[in-house]
Amino acid sequence: MANESHGTQRIIVVSNRLPFSIEQTNGRTEFKGSPGGVATGLKSLLDSMSGALPFEPDYLWVGWPGATVSDEHREQLRSRARLEFRSHPVFLSEQDFENFYQGFCNKTIWPLFHYFPSNAEYDESYWRQYQKVNKVFSDTLLAIIRQDDLVWIHDYHLMLLPDLLRKAAPKIRIGFFLHIPFPQFEIFRLLPALWRREILDGLLGADLVGFHTHDYASISSAVFSEFWVTSRNSPM
Repeated sequence: MANESHGTQRIIVVSNRLPFSIEQTNGRTEFKGSPGGVATGLKSLLDSMSGALPFEPDYLWVGWPGATVSDEHREQLRSRARLEFRSHPVFLSEQDFENFYQGFCNKTIWPLFHYFPSNAEYDESYWRQYQKVNKVFSDTLLAIIRQDDLVWIHDYHLMLLPDLLRKAAPKIRIGFFLHIPFPQFEIFRLLPALWRREILDGLLGADLVGFHTHDYASISSAVFSEFWVTSRNSPM
């Protein structure tokens, strides 16, 4: 982590995808808008900040650019992403991202958190891939964040990330926002004990955790309280 401090606080927006995707054909790299709902909504917010504030906000968006990038093209992509999109890419293979996204994210967390437990799959390989990708995001961030940055992490794809950052950079300010429901304890506890413990520890690495509704926030408080009590005595 860089040690220098700057006058204007910088916001580091972190999501699984950047506001653009890249396609590489015949040695050329093309940038296209990202179809993701979170990416689209965040981009609209960040764009609106430029016109609404008396100063130009300083932010950097960190996420996956939508394709595998070979080592020889990575520095060029970093430079162009920073200059044209105020972004910084996280480099993953398409296979790694697919296993992470279509695995634990969409086959475990998405159905479970939306109260479809019979559709959730509990595959150890999905979980390991989820851990791996969150660690890659953490390593990427730690190479670029400054001590006065505010890191704003988004959604269920990156629930382990706050704690990973907190352990490596204890003084960094971290916010997390969940864009899907947070389930009641009876549903959440269907996850294997070690998984749900690591997910809650991950979220607790943030200074502030946000939810879409008051109900989701109340449910999460009850789950965290149950976790706090039971973790003192035995695995949850």
